[in-house]
Amino acid sequence: MKIGIIDYKSGNLKSIQNMLTYLGQEHFIASTKDEIESADKLIFPGQGHFSQAKKALETSGLIDSIKTSIKDGKPFLGICLGLQILFENSEEAPNEKGLSIVKGDVLKFQQGKTPQIGWNKISTTKNNSILEDESYYFVNSYYVKPKDTTIVSAYCNYHIDFTASIEKQNLIAVQFHPEKSGEAGIRVFEKWIKL
Repeated sequence: MKIGIIDYKSGNLKSIQNMLTYLGQEHFIASTKDEIESADKLIFPGQGHFSQAKKALETSGLIDSIKTSIKDGKPFLGICLGLQILFENSEEAPNEKGLSIVKGDVLKFQQGKTPQIGWNKISTTKNNSILEDESYYFVNSYYVKPKDTTIVSAYCNYHIDFTASIEKQNLIAVQFHPEKSGEAGIRVFEKWIKL
């Protein structure tokens, strides 16, 4: 099994590579349509600006292959921005549409210092299959608000309760960084790889 790490000319590629190497998992950087299609599973790493990520995907011609892969049932793990880009709209880039794979919006925290940086504990829902009620490492100024709350697999609190992860069939995406979350994060990758 080969895992493709989607390259959108930003993102935390090296940390994801290091994690998969540590776990002995075969992987590669996927920066073309053919590479996306050849992967058995996909990871969209998180870091950067919503608009920059969307435009880079457009320039690389990867949007259709990502959407098709998810629609066809290929396991997908989105991390941080890799969660937010799945939604329709973001307050970070009001004039830029997201991938619109998930209905809902990305909103900016109105209270507290932003970005939220550091460890925060999540509370999982019955929709969760790979997470634990543990603390994970967050770096985010924005959070997602899905229209369908049944896809939420964990919540977290930073002045307000917000969605920490979603899960819908083959699609799993988290707001935190499991690759920076120590032993708890390692277990997230191990469980996802085994799915």
